[in-house]
Amino acid sequence: MSDFLQRLRERKLVQWALAYIAGAFALLQGVDIIAQRFAWPEAVERALIVALAVGFFVVLVLAWYHGERGAQRVTGTELSILALLLAIGGGVLLRIAPATKALEPGAPVSNAVTPAGISADHKSIAVLPFENMSRDPDNAYFAEGIQDEILTRLAKIGALKVISRTSTQQYAAKPANLRETAQQLGVANILEGSVQRAGNTVHVNVQLIRAASDEHLWADSYNRTLDDVFRVEGEVAQAVAEALNAKLQPEEGARATRMPTHNSEAHDMYLRGLGHFNRLNDQYNLAYQEAPLAIAAFEQALAKDPQFALAAADLARTHMYFYWFGPDRTEAHLAAAKTAAERALALQPDLGEAHYAMALLAYWGHRDYATALNELAVARKTWPNSSEIEQIDAAIVRRQGDFDSAIAGFRRACEFDPRNNGGWFDLGLTFGHMRRYAEADKALARSAELTTEPGLTLIRRGENQAFWNGDLGMMRSAVAALTPGTPAYQAAAYTRYELASWQRDFAAAASIADADYEQPWFDSANVSLQPAVHAAAAHAALGDSAKAKSIFAAAQAKMEAAVRARPDDPDLHLALGFADAGLGLRDAAIAEGRKAMGLMPVSRDAVSGPAVESYAAQIFVRAGAKDLAIERIRHLLTIPCGRSMSIALLEINPAWDPLRSDARFKALLETPPAESGKEAGHE
Repeated sequence: MSDFLQRLRERKLVQWALAYIAGAFALLQGVDIIAQRFAWPEAVERALIVALAVGFFVVLVLAWYHGERGAQRVTGTELSILALLLAIGGGVLLRIAPATKALEPGAPVSNAVTPAGISADHKSIAVLPFENMSRDPDNAYFAEGIQDEILTRLAKIGALKVISRTSTQQYAAKPANLRETAQQLGVANILEGSVQRAGNTVHVNVQLIRAASDEHLWADSYNRTLDDVFRVEGEVAQAVAEALNAKLQPEEGARATRMPTHNSEAHDMYLRGLGHFNRLNDQYNLAYQEAPLAIAAFEQALAKDPQFALAAADLARTHMYFYWFGPDRTEAHLAAAKTAAERALALQPDLGEAHYAMALLAYWGHRDYATALNELAVARKTWPNSSEIEQIDAAIVRRQGDFDSAIAGFRRACEFDPRNNGGWFDLGLTFGHMRRYAEADKALARSAELTTEPGLTLIRRGENQAFWNGDLGMMRSAVAALTPGTPAYQAAAYTRYELASWQRDFAAAASIADADYEQPWFDSANVSLQPAVHAAAAHAALGDSAKAKSIFAAAQAKMEAAVRARPDDPDLHLALGFADAGLGLRDAAIAEGRKAMGLMPVSRDAVSGPAVESYAAQIFVRAGAKDLAIERIRHLLTIPCGRSMSIALLEINPAWDPLRSDARFKALLETPPAESGKEAGHE
């Protein structure tokens, strides 16, 4: 050992080490100052630490070989000691510089840092919920609305990267760890604020903070009357852009500061409507409850100010949500949406929300995907930071049958807006359609972690398990977690019916459907279903044929009238087909099933089309047309429709019981269904 120490002195390893450490320390201090000023990601500093630590051991080796007596051979003992030093150094590296990993589906959200693909540059920003400082808690909608309006104006500035309200709403107005919050959101800057409303006066306090250094870049307070509070939103947006050195194009500056209305009552009603719209946008299964309230508020806003273009645009969007998710598939909603959207565009041709509403009208109302995509492209020009546009774009591609491109689109939405559960939710459903159930489960698990109201997501995850392997445990847990009497419980009526039916608890299924005659159900493919025909089916399964036929007859009369009024609605033809089959009208039932498939073929809608075909196959079974049913099942097992048809679902759903003795059906159960996008690297 004394000989080894002598060699260390001869090669001046201690001097080399001390000099290197001093230089590395000075470099790290300088980089840390620069990183805080320019909001560099922490990964940059961690990478530098790793590089310098590795460099330290490289320098020691070089010093050993190139010292005063570098020509000497290194003994085996010396090599062992060097190896030990390198091993210890490697362990230290693992402790001081853990690698930054991309977020994997299903990973704990609480441990998440800035995801891969998110660049927390100095022009990225998240607007946290504004604190309601008013004595009246009913004014919470007002504070939420002011925050939402400021966020929306910032989102229309192309030089900024702005995280959506859906991502930020789960955070407190003033989080304890601002830096961690910014990392989770993938941004460099946080905008905090508070709103206090008292009578006709409003006090708004706003501050912009650079999260990495806790540096206050800008702050201001505004004392305004209700008539003048609208200007605050634009002024804040412009001040934030200037503080972040985000260059505004002339048209962006005009949009950011434009007064949406000069009428305080109209503005107040708009903010009330916006609160209900945000609620249904976050939880679309609550559209039947929230949409009417939002529509009423927006209509009152327009009555106060007929020139209020933004209120007209959001009125149009709400009508489309009611039409698609209500579900209230009447021409009245389509006409109202069209009128409101056109009104908004006439008042403000460059309004992104109005073009977005026109896209929904084309997509949800008419399956006119080309027009919808064109309107989204126009909306994106004036609303560049809207994650909603990216999600709808991917959803349209999915309906067109390009599931791989849809997955890529939803992934972009998740990267663009990392804490928004919507992208993960749609990603999970898309994987499910492709029968990539394991990936679907991970994506839906992530979606549930990212929302404060995970009920619907947990239900869809439970359904995924049922489609995947026939396990109903997760679905039972999701349903059991719902509180009876709440809107979420009511909205899950069809899921509760499905679960009871798949468990062959037909008494419970009948009870659920009997209590829900007037509220149409809809499945995850957006097919609208009539509770009455399902109630009749459950009573028939219980052996009460008289009651079943009575319900079927009433449903038949109702559906015949509905079909006369809306002959092109495939969902109504399905309901009529089920009623006809229940009454023993074989030919009529088959005709209705075929009519429904003709109106909604897979080529028109790759999500709803297969679901309609699956329900038509059930009609054929009930009508005794086994050949037709097996033909449809065979086809569905060859295309991406894993949330409508799967081997596990065929095995547990009693709707297929009449086929169980058929050799052709047994053969289908032994044939693995097509799984789309299974190849390595497929997105």
